[in-house]
Amino acid sequence: MATKKKPNILFIGIDSLRADRLSCYGYQRQTSPHIDRFAQQGVLFERTYSPFIPTTSGYGSMLTGMDVFSTQVVALRHQGPMRAEVKTLAEILRENGYTSTCIGFTGNPASRGFDKYIDFKGWGSWNEGRSPKAQNLNDVAVPELERLAKGKTPFMLFLRHMDPHSPYLPPAPFERMFYHGNECNPKNHSLDPVMTFKPFCDYFASWFPPNCTDVEYILAQYDGAVAYMDACIQTLFTSLASLGLEENTIVVLNSDHGETLYDHDCYFDHHGLYDQTLHVPLILRYPGKLPAGKRVAGYNTQQDLLPTLMELCSIESNIAFDGKSLLPMLRGEVPSHASEFYITECTWMRKHGWRTPQWKLIEALEPDFHFKPPLELYNLVEDPGELVNLAEAQPEMAAALQKRMNDWIAKREAETGLPNPIHTQGDWHGHAGVGPFKTSQQAYDTLHIGDPKQAAKLQAESRK
Repeated sequence: MATKKKPNILFIGIDSLRADRLSCYGYQRQTSPHIDRFAQQGVLFERTYSPFIPTTSGYGSMLTGMDVFSTQVVALRHQGPMRAEVKTLAEILRENGYTSTCIGFTGNPASRGFDKYIDFKGWGSWNEGRSPKAQNLNDVAVPELERLAKGKTPFMLFLRHMDPHSPYLPPAPFERMFYHGNECNPKNHSLDPVMTFKPFCDYFASWFPPNCTDVEYILAQYDGAVAYMDACIQTLFTSLASLGLEENTIVVLNSDHGETLYDHDCYFDHHGLYDQTLHVPLILRYPGKLPAGKRVAGYNTQQDLLPTLMELCSIESNIAFDGKSLLPMLRGEVPSHASEFYITECTWMRKHGWRTPQWKLIEALEPDFHFKPPLELYNLVEDPGELVNLAEAQPEMAAALQKRMNDWIAKREAETGLPNPIHTQGDWHGHAGVGPFKTSQQAYDTLHIGDPKQAAKLQAESRK
């Protein structure tokens, strides 16, 4: 029978947060003073990657300790539940005497097994005004934390933050914190390519300021949303301390994926298998059990988090996780977990690839709406921004990485007895009967977001 000696878990999942936009990860702007201080009290993992993009598959791996072969969840608009054979973190904790609450992630296949679900307003538009998404979350999270603190059983409170997910509409003073120019200067044309990208331009028009011309303003809104979220998260840290829960609570701060801002023409979204999307923050705090102020340089992926929590909670699950606990790495017993790994994306494009410390291979499984080449190869050491495609210049390296990827896929299919789910998604894009796109022009003409309500609807479709 579980006792109060089992630690509580406050799990902060921040949607669309790039590691490199936090000051504790080296960003030059001071976007995250409270998270920076939190990191100084715990352990920061420098090379955490979310290999399965976007939200549904990212959280699917994070909350099960499994990869996409085990979960069979690889697409944003995943149809149906996650495989019943795969247990979620909430389900495992319930079997070990925990109660749990999920805020802001109701109905997603990855959020199965919580005892209670609470929603909050996590979208917005220009006409609705500045969007206090993180405060909306706090308004329901703090009372729920207080309720859970009164209970006799250990608990997990999972929070899905919708800052800095678009629309980037942080309230004052954060909207001008990192921008002091004229966002409507008619001589500035940096937003022209964004507003002529037909699949997304109507969505952008619904939350960009009217007549906005400067891309730096939009980038500053993302940074402002990070800073706003950071300030609101401090409220949660303060509440935890005031309730006397700090010493016996594991706090997790993680993200399901990053964000492609003005990068690679994947404007202000989280598609593309570039490192802006794959590299995410991971910070853990557990006073007395985890060291304070430690930075861990080894590679790890989302599937390593749940086994880590099991070890910290002293829970024997008898589950053969695809991931491994991070504690041996933290203790210096191993320098790194797998430094090369399979990557997938099934959001607005259907692609997969292979990432090593030096190389990134991206292979399109059908033509994409950005008219990108079918094969991309990047030297991450010489070209960390992934700007020079070497697929044609170095075909031998591309072929070698493809072989390593395909050998690994065959191995995982044999181990699980299941197909690679990236190949079995049907109308992954949400347009029934269309099937795989035959040309980039077809993809460009078919895919479209109209406004935040439609964007929220697309998120909801991932919960069916």
